[in-house]
Amino acid sequence: MESPLLQLPGAVPADAPDQEIAAHYGEPAQEQRALEAGTAFVDRSDRGVVRVSGPDRLSWLHSLLSQHLERLAPNEPTQALLLSPHGHVEHHLHLVDDGEAVWAHVEPGTAPALAEFLDRMRFMLRVEVEDVSGSHAVVTVPEGAEVEAAAVLPDVAGLTARIIDRSELPALAERLRPAGIWAYEALRIAAHQARFGLDTDHRSIPHEMGWIEAAVHLEKGCYRGQETVARVHNLGRPPRRLVFLHLDGSVDRLPAHGDPLEIPGGRTVGFVGSAARHHELGPVALALVKRNVPVDAELLAGGVAAAQEVVVSPDTGANAQIDLRRRTANRG
Repeated sequence: MESPLLQLPGAVPADAPDQEIAAHYGEPAQEQRALEAGTAFVDRSDRGVVRVSGPDRLSWLHSLLSQHLERLAPNEPTQALLLSPHGHVEHHLHLVDDGEAVWAHVEPGTAPALAEFLDRMRFMLRVEVEDVSGSHAVVTVPEGAEVEAAAVLPDVAGLTARIIDRSELPALAERLRPAGIWAYEALRIAAHQARFGLDTDHRSIPHEMGWIEAAVHLEKGCYRGQETVARVHNLGRPPRRLVFLHLDGSVDRLPAHGDPLEIPGGRTVGFVGSAARHHELGPVALALVKRNVPVDAELLAGGVAAAQEVVVSPDTGANAQIDLRRRTANRG
């Protein structure tokens, strides 16, 4: 559903998967500074919103998702993953229970599939699943902003995500300066926060993305994909790892999503996820790289020189000794 804020003066539509909202409103650098200063908000109304109600909702979601939800307190936000039977990430949920229902927001275009899956799993339990993306929207606002919301969740850089009535978007733009998704993405990437669908692929597992602490509870009961999570956690060494990239600022372009990540000589060792221009750090990106690539190896991201910063250790896992491998002088 296209955002009404795309009709504002200067609004430029973003690229997929965010084509229904604005990339910026004519001043991307200033918008980013205003957002970080707490004087702007971001329209993220292309994100899906799913509401789960009914007295069995928490114990039921607890049995399906990676997070411990059975005793989730009202208004306590958390994250959870829906995994495939082989442990690959299928959905990343940001959720909160308001005492009557669980509200979750997910990536653009994914709410129908998530709601359909959940609906199939209800059986005889007292739960109701609704895709309410048509009536509700996600916005990112300063923490103290007075915005009436159905749900409030933490976000990057001290901001908060609110799930509001979609009809309130135009009025919000009259009270706060709108900043485009480019501004938000720059802060997200700088915070090393992976985004499902952009920084992941069909093979991504939670350990690779750094989602273990935030979205996975390692001591809860059975759920789909748990065997993979437990195996990697106990043995360590996932196949790939998330890295933060400082890109060559002298190049006038950013690498595109899916561009190859190479080491000198042209060997591909991963792919670029998301990239942005940060108002202080310059061009930055997140990428997935093979675990055995040295943590200080110089890389090429879509042909752009990049220095990596560790987000996920090559040896992540409870019983693995974390020893970041660095090249010695005789290895060059």
